[in-house]
Parts: sequence; structure tokens; C-alpha cells
Amino acid sequence: MKASVVANKEFTISKIDDRLYGAFLEHLGRAIYEGIYEPDHPTADENGMRGDVAKLVKDLNVPVVRYPGGNFVSAYDWEDGIGPREDRPVRLDLAWHTSESNQVGIHEFADWCASVGTEMMLAVNLGSRGVDDARNFLEYVNHPGGSYWSDMRIANGRKEPWNVKLWCLGNEMDGPWQVGHKTADEYGALAANTARAMRMFDRSLELIACGSSNADMPTYPDWERVVLEHTYEHVDYISLHMYFANPEKNTGNFLTLAEKLDTYIETVASTIKQVKAKKRSKRDVYICFDEWNVWYHSKEQDRKILEGNSGWPFAPGLLEDIYNFEDVLMVGLILNTFIRRSDVVKIACIAQLVNVIAPIMTEKGGPAWAQTIYYPYYFASIFGRGTALDLQVKSPTYDGKHAEKAPYVDVAGVHNEEEGTISFFLVNRSGNEEAEVELSLQGFGAGQVIDHQVMTHNNLEAVNSARNQDEVKPRKGEGAAVNGDVLSVKLPPYSYQMVRVKV
Repeated sequence: MKASVVANKEFTISKIDDRLYGAFLEHLGRAIYEGIYEPDHPTADENGMRGDVAKLVKDLNVPVVRYPGGNFVSAYDWEDGIGPREDRPVRLDLAWHTSESNQVGIHEFADWCASVGTEMMLAVNLGSRGVDDARNFLEYVNHPGGSYWSDMRIANGRKEPWNVKLWCLGNEMDGPWQVGHKTADEYGALAANTARAMRMFDRSLELIACGSSNADMPTYPDWERVVLEHTYEHVDYISLHMYFANPEKNTGNFLTLAEKLDTYIETVASTIKQVKAKKRSKRDVYICFDEWNVWYHSKEQDRKILEGNSGWPFAPGLLEDIYNFEDVLMVGLILNTFIRRSDVVKIACIAQLVNVIAPIMTEKGGPAWAQTIYYPYYFASIFGRGTALDLQVKSPTYDGKHAEKAPYVDVAGVHNEEEGTISFFLVNRSGNEEAEVELSLQGFGAGQVIDHQVMTHNNLEAVNSARNQDEVKPRKGEGAAVNGDVLSVKLPPYSYQMVRVKV
């Protein structure tokens, strides 16, 4: 099988916002407790945060982390997580039918973010609460001092404000499962009023309104239109969520979910344009894709807890998908889609970062390790920063459940002009044929391959574990080369690759 790609220096999509490679941490399962926070762990720092997990997060160079939810935030009182730990209340979390100790709150999370070199993206509760609590939380987090809430922060040990710029106005408010679920009109009005109040405090904030929880919601895409008609002049982003499942164990169909994702983004981008035109606005609103990942492996084992048959446990194992090699291909396709849509998708958050549908797993008191999907996320985050190239791709195609004429060879390219490099991320969706790919490099001058990483495995179900952490990992590729202005590379069946060229 042969495929060709044209990469022209002048044909670009957009400068990529680094926050496209963000992540998410929610008070859910073992994401916080036994994930990032385990005071008794041998690697724990003075704040009780696991050093082995912090190292894996630092290596990813995560630009931003969304917190504290998720469904959890829609009944969360942020005040429960401040002040002396011994005085913090235990609360029942209705979203995940568990108990919350509040041993980690905004101070602990902020310190952890600083320790791993990431920024905070905070969510306010627009489910059980509203405008007052959002503006109070904002004052606590961002005001220098001399007011009730800022002085309380100072009394709690943090003199300087954190100056958080990114704020989510609730979470998945279109979902009937959400505490405080609302219609699009109800939510749109509340989000607009909350945004107005927050902007009275600081006009430079970046605010994110809730879009559809997934592309199969009965209210999609009208939800986006109605919400934006209320909020367009007051927000900067509308959020989208999508999870990717393969319960039928059909790899070809599974991998065409990338086309469904692309259509989802295109539809909401068109809705944004429609509302902008209707309002005669000069502002642009973008997409914040702040929840995405493969999620289906753990759903049966979680049922007992989520249905309330286990009481109200503290930090039980929930949503602990163990990712296989097949999921590497899917995650690679998702990230490629975000790169190609970087003109409208400015922020994205893999959900989640540790233990809960996550690239990083831990054992209590034991090791932390990288799951299979850690690696395509790593390659995109580290080497996918720069300008997305508008590639012209010719590839054989196939028809799948979620798309017709899905190209077997999927590729995204990023030009980093400062470094003088192009990074190509390639997926071969064929399980039978090797793909011989020729990439024509136009306008870049002479080039040479400086890095070539390959991920393949003869078993799509292969996983990494605490005892076998390297079963699925990248290896140095062979044979990729630039001859004249053409980069040639071979993609084995079902493979993910990154090729970097110095130009």
C-alpha cells in the first residue's frame, strides 16, 4: 500500500496553542488520593504528593490541568477544601457515590501544579450553586489581599494570589446525570450572568461555557446554539467532551471514531460561526475539548460502586481502564485530529491524568508506571508545538461504522520554526498491509531525519503493568530518510510513528 503527503511551508492551519495538550484531574476514584496524593508513599514530598507520579507528569510537560471536576464539581463546595486539614468535613459525593475527605483542596492542588510545572484551569459549581459562589472562589484565588476571601487565603498560608486565568462555567450541564442539570436556556442564562460577574472582577479571564457532553446527546447541536446565544459576548470557549469505545472488539470500526470526532468539531465550529453572524459580533469563540480519552474497559467492574451497592467508600478504584496497544492507535488519531483542527480547538484535556482513565497508573505504596497511551500523548505534547501544517494526503481508504472512505494512513504535521524542525505523527489503520509513505517537503530547504519513533505490537491486547511496565513502548525506527525534498517512511500494519526532520 502506497500513500503520499505534500507538506508545503506556506500552507498552514494555525499556530497551535500549547494548551492543546492539557490534562484533567477530578476528585474521582484514585485520581487524587493514591494518584497524585499519598502521604505514606516512599516517594512522597513534604506535601504528601507522590514523587514518582510527579516525575511522569513533568516528563509530559503538561501545560494546564483542569480541576476539580467533572461531575464532582456540580455539587462541590470549594470552601470544604481550605483551612486546617483536621477541620475539613467529610462529604458524600453524589456524582460517583463515594465519600470525599477534602484532604486535598485548592491549596494542595495549586502547590502540586507548581511542583510539576503546569497551570491551573479551575471549574466553578453551576449545578447546586451559582454566581455568588463563583465570584467568591475567584476572589479567594486571584485577589491580592484586603478583602474577605483574599484575606482568608492569606490566613490559610498563601500570601500571593494564584492569578488563574482559565475558568470553566460548570460541567456537562446538558446531562440528566448532572446535579443541577439544566435546559440550554436555563444554563445559558446562568453562565452568562456568572461570566458577567467574573469579568467585573477581571476582564482578562478566559471563560469556558459548557457545550455538549457528547455528539449523541438528544440536544446536540442545538444546545451549543442556544447557550452561545446567551453567552457569546461573555465567554471565550465552549467545551466539548467525547470518549471512545470499542465494546464490539472491531478495530477497523473503532478507529473510524476519529472521523466522528472531526465531524463533531466541524459541526460546533459551524454553530459558533452561525451565532457570531447572528449577533454581528467581532469576537471569536473557540472550542475547549476538555474531556477526551478511550473509556470502556472498566465499565462493568465499576457498576457495583456507581449503583450504590458498596456504600460510600473513600477513593475506591473507579474507571481504571487498563489500556492496550490498540488504544495507542486511537489516541494517536485523536491527537492528530486536534492538531488538524487547531484553528478552532485551542485547548484540550486528556481525561484523566492518573489512575482514572489515565496514561499514568499507580499501586498504593508501590510503583507508578506509564500506560500504553502515555507515549502518543508524550510525543504530541513534547514535539507537537508550533504551527500545524495543512497537509495534502492521498491514501487508500476503507469504510467503517463511523465513516466512509477513512484513510488507512492518517498523518498530522507540525512545523516548529524556532527549532527548525517538522514533526510528523503517522498512524497506519490497516491491520494487513504495510504502508509506504512519501512526504514531499516543499519550501523547507534541505532536511534530515533527527528522530524516528515506532510503536507496534503483534498483540492488539498487549498492556503495560506494574510488573511488566515496558511491554508496549516506543522503539527507534529504521529506514526513514530524506532524499532531495522527499521523506520516505514505511509504516507496519497497525502502527503509530513519529518522524522528526531538521530543516
